[in-house]
Amino acid sequence: MPELPEVETTKNGLLPLIKHEIVHRAIRHRENLRWEIPKHLPTTLANQLVLDIHRRAKYLLIRFEVGTLIIHLGMSGSIKVVDSSAPLLKHDHFELQFENNTAMRLNDPRRFGAVLFSKDGSHKLLDSLGVEPLEALFDESYLYIKSRNKQQNIKAFIMDSKVVVGVGNIYACESLFTSGISPERKAGSISKKRYAQLTQTIKTILKQSIKAGGTTLQDFSQVDGQPGYFTQTLSVYGRENKLCDACGGIIARIIQNQRSTFYCKSCQS
Repeated sequence: MPELPEVETTKNGLLPLIKHEIVHRAIRHRENLRWEIPKHLPTTLANQLVLDIHRRAKYLLIRFEVGTLIIHLGMSGSIKVVDSSAPLLKHDHFELQFENNTAMRLNDPRRFGAVLFSKDGSHKLLDSLGVEPLEALFDESYLYIKSRNKQQNIKAFIMDSKVVVGVGNIYACESLFTSGISPERKAGSISKKRYAQLTQTIKTILKQSIKAGGTTLQDFSQVDGQPGYFTQTLSVYGRENKLCDACGGIIARIIQNQRSTFYCKSCQS
């Protein structure tokens, strides 16, 4: 599933290609993904200038004078900018064609993504989100304060988008490994000092992944079609029964909250 680094990579790739371009046509190639693609988009976005592109959590926000197009990549989505005359690919479900003869196309094989619209930039899906992990509010005390009396495991806690956004399964596993914290520890049992280290580790790993173009395990690709290369540096995720690079122990996999967790029992406590 595309997480914060993958969406940030997509945003960074789109900025020089579609910012300040004028929409010629918005096309719904199917009526719905997770939810209905608004019927009014072809009319609303015609002849509109792309003012800017932002990311909030895992949502892409493409801003126009008339409102904001909100896109979520779901579990398998990706966005590419191509010549508008290029043939559609299977699972190309929505596109913006621009007056410069290019097109931004959303491809989503599993159809868990979303294309939504807000006149004022707000939306119920955005309103309950926690802090951005790469911004100042996510400081060394934030997780410690939020975690007091929490009985849930630490991995579920840092993956809770109401606490902090964008720390998906891959990045949670990698951050906990680098910080030496067992994913089975209760969130409320971890010291302020260890939370400070974990906070810095999360920031570092997310920045490294963004620099590498995100992580490609199955479906994700960048705007130019290239895969994300952070996969090549993963320490524990997807490495069940392989040797830990730090201690030589065996990487284990357990199921937590219906997700696979990878960790080293020797390195993490």
